Amino acid sequence: MTHVEDELTSQPECWARAAAQAPGYAAVLPAPGERVAIVGCGTSYFMAQAAAALRESAGQGETDAFAASEFPYGRAYDRVVALTRSGTTTEVLDLLGRLKDRTRTTAITAAPDTPVRTVAGDLAVLDFADERSVVQTRFATTALTLLRAHLGLHPEAAVTDARAALAEPLPEGLVDCDQFTFLGRGWTVGLANEAGLKMREASLSWAEAYPAMEYRHGPISVTTSGTATWMFGDAPDGLAEQVRGTGALWVAGALDPLAELVRAQRLAVAVAASRGLDPDQPRHLARSVILAH
Repeated sequence: MTHVEDELTSQPECWARAAAQAPGYAAVLPAPGERVAIVGCGTSYFMAQAAAALRESAGQGETDAFAASEFPYGRAYDRVVALTRSGTTTEVLDLLGRLKDRTRTTAITAAPDTPVRTVAGDLAVLDFADERSVVQTRFATTALTLLRAHLGLHPEAAVTDARAALAEPLPEGLVDCDQFTFLGRGWTVGLANEAGLKMREASLSWAEAYPAMEYRHGPISVTTSGTATWMFGDAPDGLAEQVRGTGALWVAGALDPLAELVRAQRLAVAVAASRGLDPDQPRHLARSVILAH
């Protein structure tokens, strides 16, 4: 078993633990009414997108998501939350350092004894979800679970559905597809983006992601037999039929959307195996991006 397989199978337990710990971090996570930005890089950026959409749609306050390198320093926020598994990513550390003594900041990390400790105002530590793999799975989804639970939006069914996502076989023919498109709506757009990234990182697949309603505005033109189109959450009316009309394989999201992401992680590993690739050794990638200044 690869590191990434071992780590992705532990997600139900990690989610349950994060949800239980959420009340203890209430003071360092965004309060209702605060204007908040959530930032990250790569996978963490896509989790930030999902968390920001969840928080704002729940009426908790205006919430934006940014790649750490693209943060708009001219905007005022009550709190900035940074997601950083390693605590060493250059763009995140630079951002937190620039905001120090100016804006309240919280870092959600798996590695508290790293440089992030010196630049973040507060820490929420998920060290039990740390990973050896370059390809992120359980830390990202556990961090999002912490934020969902903090918002009161973590359903107990998510953990049950995650176990089902690990136990049930993948849809027939899915591994044999050569093009993968992931669709979301609202907070699940971030999950769709992350699913596409997992496919690219682990299996070198042609993978894309879009808001579901935008899919008809051009991207569907490249959909054909050999394409899998996977919906996170409820699909817009008529979209499944339209996709099937192209000859593509339609995959409906029947589980909690975060559990659907677990299924997509499994798919990335399965496609990698079918192509003779090692998902623990993704091409051109390192566990943390540390840039020389």
